Amino acid sequence: MLTFLGFAMIATFLVLIMMKKMSPIAALVLIPALFCVFAGKGAHLGDYVIDGVGKLAPTAAMLMFAIVYFGVMIDVGLFDPIVRGILRFCKADPMRVVVGTAVLAAIVSLDGDGSTTFMITVSAMYPLYKRLGLSLVVMTGVAATANGVMNTLPWGGPTARAATALKLDAADIFVPMIPALAVGLLCVFVLAYVLGVKERRRVGTLVLPGQVEREAAEEELAPAAPATSGASASISSSSTSTAASASGAGGAGSAGGPATSSASAAHGSGGAATPEDGFQGLDPHRPTLRPRLYWFNAGLTVALLTAMIMELLPIPVLFLLGAALALTVNFPHMPDQKARIAAHADNVLNVAGMVFAAAVFTGVLTGTGMVKHMADWLVGAIPEGMGPHMALVTGLLSLPLTYFMSNDGFYFGVLPVLAEAGAAHGVSPLEIARASLVGQALHMSSPLVPAVYVLVGMAKVEFGDHTRFTVKWAALTSLVVLAAGMLFGII
Repeated sequence: MLTFLGFAMIATFLVLIMMKKMSPIAALVLIPALFCVFAGKGAHLGDYVIDGVGKLAPTAAMLMFAIVYFGVMIDVGLFDPIVRGILRFCKADPMRVVVGTAVLAAIVSLDGDGSTTFMITVSAMYPLYKRLGLSLVVMTGVAATANGVMNTLPWGGPTARAATALKLDAADIFVPMIPALAVGLLCVFVLAYVLGVKERRRVGTLVLPGQVEREAAEEELAPAAPATSGASASISSSSTSTAASASGAGGAGSAGGPATSSASAAHGSGGAATPEDGFQGLDPHRPTLRPRLYWFNAGLTVALLTAMIMELLPIPVLFLLGAALALTVNFPHMPDQKARIAAHADNVLNVAGMVFAAAVFTGVLTGTGMVKHMADWLVGAIPEGMGPHMALVTGLLSLPLTYFMSNDGFYFGVLPVLAEAGAAHGVSPLEIARASLVGQALHMSSPLVPAVYVLVGMAKVEFGDHTRFTVKWAALTSLVVLAAGMLFGII
């Protein structure tokens, strides 16, 4: 009964948010509360929720202060050079922009924290997507999938959990998996290229302000005539917004409007875009810029990320201290500090609210025993003849289980059972542990991962749109990692 209710609750939640019948916050709260009553444990709902909130409170605190910290860094111009550099590299080519998103997300993921990765990636890439009129779900999908592959780093969490649960060395699990994970990352880059080509066909390749003149000067040709109109940005393709569905995202989360209007707005303001297109990352005139403090802010950010990787203090404490220091140094006057906090309050409330709402979902799943019954049912459904192939079974099960469960629940609750079943058929626990990592590309888009709410919140994308677009590509990437692992004899 609890097994059926668990699967039904998750399916109901996903269907309602993907069909946009309920907001994620409302669905995360009301659906588990209703199914808790169906399970006959409504009297314990309060205990389950409080327990879930207690477990996720540090995560919510970390996200709140991390959003404030990185929001201030964006305000003061820390990421402006990155945005300008990427813009010069991409040359307004949608394909390069999407591939650049994957590369940037993969590089930043080296810090091992998904929330930080998404904040930096969205901060750098969001203005480009808005300016070029690209689909924002492409950005969130590519970033989440790239981060999911990189999340398998020993300090990222899953590998350490697998090593702890099975009493193995994390290096013995991770190092042999590097070739398979490299293939998975290559798959993400190929996916980004394909999606970028589709976006190029949809919006065309734009010529941004001054680009023609710069290229002409580089080739020592006669200088191009100066633009005389805000509409001088040209399009190398006749594609317009009427072909929005060609992106594969169904137009969902699209940056809104044809590429022509987006580029024109940016051009008409001389590179500092108008409020209509939301492009503010390169605005050289915003009053919050602190160029004299650039190296202080850069040093503070590097020190913060280093301390996080070295685990000098709990991550929530690090971001709390970092946010307080960044506000005090960059905005010493109290009204300015209040203004900066107020400017980012929308993101803070949205993400923190989502995390606490998710606490209801996870609290009910765990407290009622639904998660345990679901896992036991799946493990028990494995045919006896599949015993010698338990590594493959573990890899396949890691996709749905890490999507519908937290990493803690899967690695500490399910993985030991799978390893024991594999050991009975002569399958090494190391192979089981390695196979358990392949589902992480899909896991990073799970509604139970707090970082994904940072991603969709900052990108202003509906969670349902992100899920509908990303799940199939993330699952494909996970299967590629599994196939590569088996091909190389790692799994």
